[in-house]
Order: sequence, then structure tokens, then C-alpha cells
Amino acid sequence: MTPGIRTKICGLTRPEDVHACATAGATYIGLNFFPKSPRFLSFDAARALAVEAPIGLAKVGLVVNVDNGFLDDLVAQVPLDFIQLHGSESPERVSEVRARYGLPIIKAVGVADEEDVAALDLYAEVADQILVDAKPPKNAVLPGGNGVSFDWRLISARRWPKPWLLAGGLTPDNVAEAIALTGTKQVDVSSGVESAPGVKDAGLIRDFIAATRMPVRL
Repeated sequence: MTPGIRTKICGLTRPEDVHACATAGATYIGLNFFPKSPRFLSFDAARALAVEAPIGLAKVGLVVNVDNGFLDDLVAQVPLDFIQLHGSESPERVSEVRARYGLPIIKAVGVADEEDVAALDLYAEVADQILVDAKPPKNAVLPGGNGVSFDWRLISARRWPKPWLLAGGLTPDNVAEAIALTGTKQVDVSSGVESAPGVKDAGLIRDFIAATRMPVRL
């Protein structure tokens, strides 16, 4: 068994998804506020899901290059435990959001090659956690949730002073290998546990979290 792996299930859209995550043992749920995503939620819909989450299941609000006006409304209307910045926000912007709202910040950083890895060090200095994600394909509409992975060997020997999550193309079939290759203690999945875009599958959520606890020999 691989102990202590924390799982974030991102892009929930239905109350039953929240319950499936809680039952399976997820640590975080992600609520998506990017309008172009099939997982997009209005503030009212997100608030309804957030109040379904039991104590101990952390609620993460995912936003992409939004201004303070949007964030003011978001944190006033939806009870969140984290803000996830998933756009091209600068380190200065990360620090500003963290100071203004008093919530821990997860900063997503897209990785495709060795050059991208350097940005992880930069953001680890200002964010509370970093999300190491696959860089979106060219012309992709979504900054994440595209179901693509990157070469995990790029970060296999890397460690940062802040907690971090591995994302990008993870599924119940490959997550154990990803954990073994990278040494991550936290994983993030969205499309990999869906039966259709924006529709989570309780069985896949259960299988995914169970797979994070399976030993893999490389």
C-alpha cells in the first residue's frame, strides 16, 4: 500500500459527485469557474455543492485570470477553503490574491519540457501549494482537464518546499505508476474519472482513489 496519498477530484457539477468523493476518501474537491469549461459552475450552483461537502473535504475554487471584482463576489458567495489560480497569473498576482483574501493559494503550472520546470521553483516561493499539470495542447480551449499528461520523468527527482499535486491525464489505470515515478504525495484528476465531460462517475472515483494506494514496482 502507498500510504498518505491525497486526492483532489476537480470539476464537480452534481451533488452526487460530492458524496461520491467523500465516500471514496478524497481530500479535496474542485469547483470550476472557467466559463468555457464543460465543468463550469455559477456561484449559486457552486454554493449548493459546497454546502454538501462534509467537514474535512476541502473545497477548491478554480479560476483563470480573473480580476479582484470576480474574486470578491466568489469568496463572498461560495464557502471555499482554497483558491486555485489556473491561468497565466504572475508570481506577483499570486501574492496579491493570497494577501487580499486570506485563503491558501494553489497555483497551477503547465509542464511540457525541461524549461517549464523552472517556473515551478518560482511559484513555489509565493503559493501555498503548486499543481504540476500538463501544458495544454496548442489551440486548446481549456487550461486544464484536457486528459493529456507530460513526461513524468521531468520531475522525478525534483522536490519543492511547498506541498504539490500532480495532474494531467491521470486515470485509475496510470495513477499508481505516476505516483511511483514522481514521488508525489498528492494527485489531481478531472476527466480521468468522468463518463462524459463534466459528468463524474462514482465507480471511477472509487477506482482512482483505490489505485493511489496500490504499490507499483518500476
